Amino acid sequence: MPKKLVITCLINFLIAALMGLILRYTHVNSMSLNYRFLTHAHSHVAMLGWVYLMLFTGIVHYFVPEKKPVYSRLFWVTEFAVVGMMIGFPLQGYAAVSISFSTLHIFCSYYFVYLIWKHQKTGSLVTRYLLKASLLFMLLSTVGIWCLGPAVSMLGQASAFYQIAIQFFLHFQFNGWFLIAVFAILFRVLKIQNYEGSRYFFRLLIVSTVLNLALPVKWFVDYKVLLYINAVGVSLQMMMIFYFLKLTYPKLRILYKKQSKLINFTLSFSMFCLVIKTALSLVTLIPEFSTVVYEHRNFIIGFIHLVMLGVISGFLFAYILQSPLVTFNRVLNIGIITFGLGFILTELILGIQGCMFYFGKGLLPSYHKLLFLFSLLLPLGIVFILINVIRTKQVVVF
Repeated sequence: MPKKLVITCLINFLIAALMGLILRYTHVNSMSLNYRFLTHAHSHVAMLGWVYLMLFTGIVHYFVPEKKPVYSRLFWVTEFAVVGMMIGFPLQGYAAVSISFSTLHIFCSYYFVYLIWKHQKTGSLVTRYLLKASLLFMLLSTVGIWCLGPAVSMLGQASAFYQIAIQFFLHFQFNGWFLIAVFAILFRVLKIQNYEGSRYFFRLLIVSTVLNLALPVKWFVDYKVLLYINAVGVSLQMMMIFYFLKLTYPKLRILYKKQSKLINFTLSFSMFCLVIKTALSLVTLIPEFSTVVYEHRNFIIGFIHLVMLGVISGFLFAYILQSPLVTFNRVLNIGIITFGLGFILTELILGIQGCMFYFGKGLLPSYHKLLFLFSLLLPLGIVFILINVIRTKQVVVF
């Protein structure tokens, strides 16, 4: 993978992590900033500056044999859009500047889909299907964005239409585009071919992804049938994770014997987080708890970070570690372990506080201070990883 592009992605991730740290510090000491505006900046830079651009880089690296200059140009135009959002959102929230750069990013993503669809090559049918499905889900997710304008003008931001449009975008970004693209790269790395189980895995993955949209929709419209649709989706998701592990585990066992323990740890940790994410979806089968999840912000933030930091970022770190862009030394070990420790501790604090709210026990002593202190480990870990990549002499270009 190209060194400059990976460094840019890591810098975006670091900035997003620092924004998140500031957000948590505001609960320790008040600051004169717009919390909501900075939250928008934090989420957009993390999703579009880190995950999107790392997937962009990884997909081009693994699936496009002939690296045309158009990909490099498109990357930097997309990064320009990210920087615009990085500046625009903290200053004015959703307004002319940030909306303009967000729109530019969407059009860049459309062009990226066109290029990859045209240039991608892989011998494995299931890997090709995963790649194309992820791109289609990315396109589908933007329908939610285009619905926001009409929703505000007709019914306002408090309307169910507006909230469902946001959930539509987020659901198909996280569970469609991001997660399935990560799977596509993993299947490419593991050289998984068209075994019998791969067809079942792919179908279960796609159908469960679509059906599980019913849960966030249920938060805003009271139709009981949505609970049944989500229950079917969760059941299919359980079957999907079984086939996923069945397909990947034998290949991973072989791979583990050939590579660094740090890569094995990162991959195993990401797989573990994926299983936890899937298992947690079982609790949404309880109608009362599915409502509690929405009402208690700690659970939502914890789950989003489980997916973003534990599953998706974990796999992305593993792909970086497998490239010639890193040197396996103490700095890299400290970076991965520090980031992982920060993730685990913040997830524990969020989960414990969410449970305390649920059982009416109030606020955990020193909750905000602990959450802030543990959150310091996340950008610190990214800094160590970034230093390692910058210092490594090997350079890979498109």
